[in-house]
Amino acid sequence: MALPLPSSLSPSKVSSFTDCALAFRFSTIERLPEAPSSAASKGTLVHRALERLFWHVPPAARTESAGLAQLDMAWAELASHREFTGLELDAQAEAELLQDAATLVRNYFALEDPTTVRAIGMELRLEARLGTLRLRGIIDRLELDADGELVVTDFKTGKAPGETYESRRLGGVQFYAWLCEQALGRRPARVQLLHLREPLAIVSIPTAQSLRGMEGRTSAIWAAVERACADEDFRPRPSKLCDHCSFKAYCPAFGGDPAMAAAGVSAGTPPLVPA
Repeated sequence: MALPLPSSLSPSKVSSFTDCALAFRFSTIERLPEAPSSAASKGTLVHRALERLFWHVPPAARTESAGLAQLDMAWAELASHREFTGLELDAQAEAELLQDAATLVRNYFALEDPTTVRAIGMELRLEARLGTLRLRGIIDRLELDADGELVVTDFKTGKAPGETYESRRLGGVQFYAWLCEQALGRRPARVQLLHLREPLAIVSIPTAQSLRGMEGRTSAIWAAVERACADEDFRPRPSKLCDHCSFKAYCPAFGGDPAMAAAGVSAGTPPLVPA
């Protein structure tokens, strides 16, 4: 019996299928719950602090101190959410998470002058059709440059990946440029990744050719998803990403049984997370 197709894909889901088709199936098709992650939760917190900085603080007042104040307010908003309570942090671990989040916010100010940024959208949701596929994404920040052109900015809170993997990350931002062109009728003048850990800024100029290439790659991945669903053939792809996978206990590459994942969800039990 064929598996149901997902109703839409985001840049991260397109990437996750190429990273590991089996993990994609567990997450996107079977929608298994995933264990909360300190790194992901920290990213949520820092993104919210920066969102607040651009929405709630006048340009001239966007100082480092204001950014840290917005981080405190973001923590007050999010601390009781399951993404954070599920981490079960003790007082020391919580303090370390907040201290590192503050470092990331401080590093942001080494990358650009926020008083000059004209943000017109934060955490902006866009979607568009590519053939039979509905593509959707959330743009961290959409802004206007000095010439009135669109700029897409993506904040990254993890360690900057190597050159090969970075090209894939830029491909994700090209995805957002394509969404802007389709949904807003304008191609951004540039897209940029702001890696807060290093800190490091990587800038790319989207072109008609680069966006056509994105369309072609995404269409090919969607065709592969369709075939995998029709054949119920989602194969694992072991890599360093397995160290952080919530579904490792169900993966045949590690002696698990994928059928047990669906059985666990049917019984209302969370996925097993290996130590």
